[in-house]
This record gives sequence, C-alpha cells and structure tokens, in this order.
Amino acid sequence: MTDPLGLIGNQGGMRGLQGISTSKPLGESKEAGGADFKDVLLKNIEKVNSLQQEAATATEDYFSGDGNVSEVMMATKKAEVAFQMLLQVRNKMVDAYEEIKQLRV
Repeated sequence: MTDPLGLIGNQGGMRGLQGISTSKPLGESKEAGGADFKDVLLKNIEKVNSLQQEAATATEDYFSGDGNVSEVMMATKKAEVAFQMLLQVRNKMVDAYEEIKQLRV
C-alpha cells in the first residue's frame, strides 16, 4: 500500500522538516529551501481534501455507470488512510500542546 501523504518510508519521510534547525533561536529566519511546519500541514490537508473529492467523484461515476468498483474502492481507501494519518498527526499535536500547557514556568 502506498503512503498518500508521502510521510512514511523512503518516499520522503521527513522531507517537509529538512529546513528546521535546532541550533537557531526562535524568531530567526529559516534556512533557504526549508518549509514551515504550518506550510507542510496545510499542504497535507489540501492533499487529503483532494483525495476525498476524488473518492466522491469516483463514487458518483460508478453510480452513473461510468466507473468500476475497483476505482471506487481504491479512491475511497486512499482517502480513508490519508484522513486517518492526518487525524493521528492532529492527535499528536494536541497531546504536545497539552504537555506544554502543563509545564511550570
């Protein structure tokens, strides 16, 4: 099975996080070619949305007689896996926020 967001395996793994440097203080400019976490996240949200739209279109095509079952199943499964992955990223972000919120200053 392929990774619809390109986040797993050799397909890019941490590709969106290459520009992040831990040696710079917050607020300084990022390195050339690096991507902000926000940009990577928004791109992946858009990708999930497009996969869900493709699944809806494939389903509509099938019911109108233009598509076949395998196309519908593949498009639906891709959209489902991408959404589940995005949901897990969201859950990890919420967990990290909750942990940071508990820190004492």
